[in-house]
Amino acid sequence: MASRRDAHDDDRFRVKPAAPKSRSGPRSQRFVSQVLKAVSKAGAVAPGPRGARPASTFGRGRVAAGMAGNRLGANARRVVVKSRFVVLKKAAANSVATHLRYIERDGVTCDGQRGHAYGAATDAVDLKAFEERGQGDRHQFRFIVSVEDAGELEELRSYTRELMRRMEADLETRLDWVAVDHWDTDNPHTHVVLRGRAGEGKKGHDLVIAPDYMAHGMRMRASEIATEWLGPRTELEIRQGLLREVEQERLTSLDRALLRQAVVDVVDLTGTSDNRERQTMLRARLQRLEAMALAERVDANRWRLVPRMEQTLTAMGERGDILRAMHRAMKSEERELVMEASLPAPLIGRIAGKGLADELHDRGYLVLDGIDGRAHYLKLPTGADLTALPMGGIVEARPPGQERVVDRNIATGARDGIYKTAEHLAQLKQANGRDPQSTVDAHVRRLEALRRAGIVERIADGVWQVPPDLTEKARQHDGQKATGPTIELRSHLSIDQQVRAVGATWLDKQLVGGGSGLAAQGFGAQVRDAMQSRAHFLVEQGLAEHRGSRIVLAGNLLSTLRRRELTTAAKALQEQIGLAYRPLLDGEIATGIYRRSVQLASGRFAVVSDGLGFSLVPWRPVIEPKLGMSVSAVVRGASVTWQFQKQRNLSM
Repeated sequence: MASRRDAHDDDRFRVKPAAPKSRSGPRSQRFVSQVLKAVSKAGAVAPGPRGARPASTFGRGRVAAGMAGNRLGANARRVVVKSRFVVLKKAAANSVATHLRYIERDGVTCDGQRGHAYGAATDAVDLKAFEERGQGDRHQFRFIVSVEDAGELEELRSYTRELMRRMEADLETRLDWVAVDHWDTDNPHTHVVLRGRAGEGKKGHDLVIAPDYMAHGMRMRASEIATEWLGPRTELEIRQGLLREVEQERLTSLDRALLRQAVVDVVDLTGTSDNRERQTMLRARLQRLEAMALAERVDANRWRLVPRMEQTLTAMGERGDILRAMHRAMKSEERELVMEASLPAPLIGRIAGKGLADELHDRGYLVLDGIDGRAHYLKLPTGADLTALPMGGIVEARPPGQERVVDRNIATGARDGIYKTAEHLAQLKQANGRDPQSTVDAHVRRLEALRRAGIVERIADGVWQVPPDLTEKARQHDGQKATGPTIELRSHLSIDQQVRAVGATWLDKQLVGGGSGLAAQGFGAQVRDAMQSRAHFLVEQGLAEHRGSRIVLAGNLLSTLRRRELTTAAKALQEQIGLAYRPLLDGEIATGIYRRSVQLASGRFAVVSDGLGFSLVPWRPVIEPKLGMSVSAVVRGASVTWQFQKQRNLSM
């Protein structure tokens, strides 16, 4: 009876509900889509004549995608084409400008100079004009074209122009594009930005390229040109290339061939092959994978590949790239190298190196020489502006969604849900805190940011209503908006430049705070030495004095230094713009047109002018889109509340 009931239960229909739908976050792929993607990555082709792929059902280049590369043999020149389709409405506001600035950045030419954009008919493209032409476009295409033997080409520009001419023939339309050649890596390559618009003027329409052409046809055209210009690869070149792949600790073409050949993760090399030399290379690669614990020998001709071998080799390749980037950045300085996937705690350091970890998606990286005496590799959020992070500058990196000390101080200092700056300032003065006004200013800046997020409310000047769970809400808010570590520039000056700078520098803040967290070696030791030199400079300026073996700083040091620098900078600006400088008193309102910003040792300041005079107001990122527009600001110490006409108060 039990066996009959079990059999009956096995045949019974059972409902298996899928995961609940979510309005946010990436959608899970259908199973069929996952299979097709895996097949494509493995390099498999569909059955049929010449292993042809099924033709695309939409977009330009459908026919060309099926015909491209038909004449190419196994000895054709290899080209890698990475492509990205960008829907401009979903991209960041300055996505196009940022990407164009990235590809034309400094240090990408053969002699380490700034890159130069070119087009079909000119060697000097106006990127601003190109950006303006594409303002109404629905989408944009971005490509990276890397020829394996690019170093043998006389000029990448001629090659790129020929590739784009053939693409125009394949897509049957004129293309509006710009390109920049990069020679700053082991593999010279070209960045191409293509407008998603075909035709001109009102007759123009969206440029839709067939998926097969994006994935297959363009690469085949690029390979055709390289093979025509350089000739097919010789047997010696092919052999040398495969020999290099045998020992590499990254995913190679030999690994992809093994993955295609594997049956239930087992590769069998028993059968004879027309290409005995390639079979020998595969055997040598399997032996290397065995030494790396990524394959295990079953018998003389069979190996079992470990699960996730492809992902492991990809990660090993990325790790190797990171190590090379860190060694280049640190040069001859000895440091412990830290490559953690996520930042476990806040970190302060100098920018020793920077670049793009993913050039196609504009994702940058920093190499930080930390005050903890170690060097750290940090991946930045997509779209982070590397130009705003100068080499040698001091930055603070914080993990996303971590509780901040300033939030805890606000929550602790609130009485019945009310935080008052006057009470906090009095407490700090009573406790003989160093520069209490600057401490309170930092808390006000944080409160302004939380107010814009709807977490706190400003009741009156210096009076805030905060929720009982402030720290948790603030932590969740920071975690939701962050896709990577939060990077804040503490000083655009190196510590050597800060020693004798007239202004409130990061070194001064370390002196006021006692230099906590500084290691006895590496950059921490360098900061300690710079702090001593800065203290002697302050004695020269009458802002500190020797008391025995100690140096005692003047009261309100940071405010005094900031005021001195503003006075000096304002005199220079008066001569340039012909207007009188109006220093702002604490709590005073500045109203006028935001004209420009100036970078000082004490920070960045906005020039606000009413036509009769001007004031220097602490700059915040929120006002940059308001350049040339009417603004008003209330300054309290080093903090500021910005207000814009016909808008809600978007301070700080």
